Amino acid sequence: MSFDVVVIGYGYAGAVAAIEAHDAGAHVLLLEKMAAPGGISICSAGGVRIAYDAEDALDYLEATNAGTTPTKVLRQLAEGMVELPDRMRALARVSGARVEVRPAKGNYPFRGHESFGFAMVEDVPGFSSEAAYPNVKGSAAGARLFKVVEDNVRERGIEVRLETGARRLLTDGERRVTGVDAGEPLHAGAVVLACGGFEADPEMQKQFWPSKPVLSAAFRGNTGDGIRMAQALGAGLWHMWHYHGSYGFRHPDPSYPFGIRTKRLPDWLPGDAPRDDVRMPWILLDRDGRRFMNEYEPYLQDTGHRPLERFRPEVQDYARLPAWLVADEAGRRLYPFGQPTYNEPGQCFEWSDDNLAEVELGILQRAENLDGLARGLSVSRARLDATLERWNRGCERRRDEDFGRPAPSMAPLIEPPFYFGRVWPIVSNTQGGPVHDERQRVLDAFGDPIAGLYACGELGSVFGHLYLSGGNLAECFVGGRIAGREAAGA
Repeated sequence: MSFDVVVIGYGYAGAVAAIEAHDAGAHVLLLEKMAAPGGISICSAGGVRIAYDAEDALDYLEATNAGTTPTKVLRQLAEGMVELPDRMRALARVSGARVEVRPAKGNYPFRGHESFGFAMVEDVPGFSSEAAYPNVKGSAAGARLFKVVEDNVRERGIEVRLETGARRLLTDGERRVTGVDAGEPLHAGAVVLACGGFEADPEMQKQFWPSKPVLSAAFRGNTGDGIRMAQALGAGLWHMWHYHGSYGFRHPDPSYPFGIRTKRLPDWLPGDAPRDDVRMPWILLDRDGRRFMNEYEPYLQDTGHRPLERFRPEVQDYARLPAWLVADEAGRRLYPFGQPTYNEPGQCFEWSDDNLAEVELGILQRAENLDGLARGLSVSRARLDATLERWNRGCERRRDEDFGRPAPSMAPLIEPPFYFGRVWPIVSNTQGGPVHDERQRVLDAFGDPIAGLYACGELGSVFGHLYLSGGNLAECFVGGRIAGREAAGA
């Protein structure tokens, strides 16, 4: 079988790359190893980062990447973000969908942070995410966005093969990529790797991440396949330590394959007044019974896992793996603590509105009084009293003097019974993978392009220090478009 371009991975990035390559005149094959398309993309919040000014956006991206990504690569993304609203509207026309754009600052107050916004598919006539994607639990906006790109793939008649995993890249003997082994040789003028990262590969994580285990939040298909295929041809790697994630719970049923993130609360910008209507009813304690972090960091979904990772050499242990989430009866009634997401056949787990079903399951435990809570946490009553007294005093004063948690979010822990549960680092998606240049060409360990090989999306993301919410989605559309166009001309 022979094609001009083979794209590996059918999420946002792979779909966009296939669309762009097709529109450039290429004969395209789109491969997906799972039984249904969507990958981790379809579980996303659906907000694609756009920019109003490329230079301002570049300033922000430079600051948040802290020298880990070349300026030329970041500039390409910044310029592409400016063009994204028009590009998304063009794709949406195939589905009769409506795209809305709204301003939304970057997550941190670096120069240029006011230049950003979100583009979202707000409506697809006659579309039901539950009916169209019954195995997916995530954001309806993410499903609508995937519906739009899937309709575009279908409209163009691009050949799609599901349950077809790529094994190895084919070369001409001089390291030029000539196709892929997917159970049979599929020859191509170029290959685009768009098969995500390694959030479902514990073995790779062990070699690059300090904390273990880290629980995957949503998808079992991203096992580092594209990274290994690129490595086999000498690709350089970047950003392998950086993953997008927070903290959350482990389901007691070993057949449940995912971690469960805590409820997502609105992000807040350092320096701006936080919203006064957002409360977080829990604190986190280490195994000694002490608080160790701001439980509500500005962009908790990206950095919330990091404080759990500290190794204590003096005791040769991770004192925060797992950590304890602790709340009281008033907090238990406030809202569901957990927010499951997944793209997985056969799963149907819903977190209860009052958190009581999770007590019955054992995800949370109940203590009738502080003596029982101390026993459950395996800490002394004196240690627990000291921690709670300091926290409750801070709530009275509306000031967290230890970690700077926003005052409106602080809720005292005074009303029994008390609730507690183990929490672990949760990975939503990884950022590491093969290095690419501004043309999305995969580079070897010496910075030279590997002929015929391109990468886009979260497979070797540009984000190497602090993430920009919606930035991976922007990469899928900007980088996917560039990779598809370049591959078609290879």
